[in-house]
Amino acid sequence: MSRPEATSGAPPPHGGAAHYQTVHGDPAAAHPGTAAPRGASPGDLPRDLVAELVTAATLAPSRHNTQPWRFRFEPASQTIDLCADPARALPVGDPDGRAVHIACGAALFNLRLAAIVAGRQPVVRLIPDPVQPLLLATVRLAGSCQAAQHEIELHAAIAARHTNRSPFSGRAVPPGVLAELAEAARIEGAVLHLPDCQETSRLLRLARDAERDQLADPAYRAELARWAGGARDLEGVPDEVAGPRDPARATPVRDFNPARPRPAGYAWFEEEPQLAVLSTLCNTRADWLRAGQALERVWLMATLRGVAVDPLTQLLETADAWLVRDPRSGMEHPQMILRLGYGLPVARAPRRPVSDVLDTPSADLSADQSPRRC
Repeated sequence: MSRPEATSGAPPPHGGAAHYQTVHGDPAAAHPGTAAPRGASPGDLPRDLVAELVTAATLAPSRHNTQPWRFRFEPASQTIDLCADPARALPVGDPDGRAVHIACGAALFNLRLAAIVAGRQPVVRLIPDPVQPLLLATVRLAGSCQAAQHEIELHAAIAARHTNRSPFSGRAVPPGVLAELAEAARIEGAVLHLPDCQETSRLLRLARDAERDQLADPAYRAELARWAGGARDLEGVPDEVAGPRDPARATPVRDFNPARPRPAGYAWFEEEPQLAVLSTLCNTRADWLRAGQALERVWLMATLRGVAVDPLTQLLETADAWLVRDPRSGMEHPQMILRLGYGLPVARAPRRPVSDVLDTPSADLSADQSPRRC
């Protein structure tokens, strides 16, 4: 179990990995920008604004669109708790809960960003209470702050961000954009590697092998069927966003409907997909949350630049996840594989309403009578 650890609500745009290690090496450390300004009196946060912040958080990505999060607002401390929802875990595909933490980390980033744009400085603590394993982070909304232009732009991309499982064109993502994505990961303390053609072929082959083994497991197929296929209006992966299959070669997209006699559609995918591997230096629960925040910052930046994103996680769901690491790189821990490119517009996965995920204490309960529990 990780120790309680402080992390900044809004890292500077050029903090870098060295700065990240300095801030996060001491659990009591906080980024200089996270403290409320002296004399600031932001007052109570309106409940409708809390709902807006949580709405932004719920637009984060999650494996199979399980949306495995819950939020609780504590008026007395002006704090929003982020909790994992065990009812939405994937015990077969995610037995350690890594995907749940990454999804909740992505939601945490959206919450941070929405708070800043709303004029409130978020002060974040990861894994704040070891006796409450479902409590993944707390976000105290401290003094007033002024959002920077790049934060406003990233926030505007939250509603537009989505997974694109369609074929991408042969147009390469420009080096300048790839550099921006790598910098976005670095700001959040992660590393984004861009494998060459040979390494990309190796990763795609490993992903195909992993998915073949998964589909041979009845328990995995049953779990997949619970969350994918058919018409869905609140959660999961409906047919219209599952993506077609390539008639000529292995499709670089997960097969969400293996029981279907024939695919919903066919399309020719790009011959040489552009992949990116998101990694962290360590592999604790807190690192998974950081990976989720890095993932969302990268994804929002890609959305701003018109780049489509499709996660490929099949291999990372197996005991052979370590094989994702490039043999030529350092001893990092791969957390996500992303397929990048330019594709046609596609439908977006559904979302649950905020009322399903946000808990608020009764108005007649004091803070002492309403302990923070998930």
